[in-house]
Amino acid sequence: MNFLDLEKAKKGDQFDWQPFKAQLKFDQDGLMPAIAQQHDTGEVLMLAYINLAALEETLSTGRVCYWSRSRQNYWRKGEASGQIQRLKEARLDCDGDTLLLLVDQTGPACHTGRSNCFYNGIKGDKLEILSDPLIDPAELYKHAQ
Repeated sequence: MNFLDLEKAKKGDQFDWQPFKAQLKFDQDGLMPAIAQQHDTGEVLMLAYINLAALEETLSTGRVCYWSRSRQNYWRKGEASGQIQRLKEARLDCDGDTLLLLVDQTGPACHTGRSNCFYNGIKGDKLEILSDPLIDPAELYKHAQ
């Protein structure tokens, strides 16, 4: 069974996870995009990357773990700021190359102190800031310094 077979499946059908886990499509660096969305409001919070080990940790612990491309290390959301993400539900797209994480976000998701990372709006020939920080980033990361 593969992802293509699921196109004909009906709501409520269930399948063993292991064969599908083996078919996940990671890029040449072993990563796939992971979109974090607030589970109860639908607000899109951020996009990060995840590898298989981070996905398995997330699924087993319920605390979201990503792979930081800049630090080349695991990144447990909130380890520096205290603004953690608890997994409510994990979903894969139709071909197994993008992950949607429905999370319960504690505080702001963005390192700028904003609720989400998508606060730059493109309006014609202008870039408009759509939201103010909820908390000063210097305060947010104070205990990590």
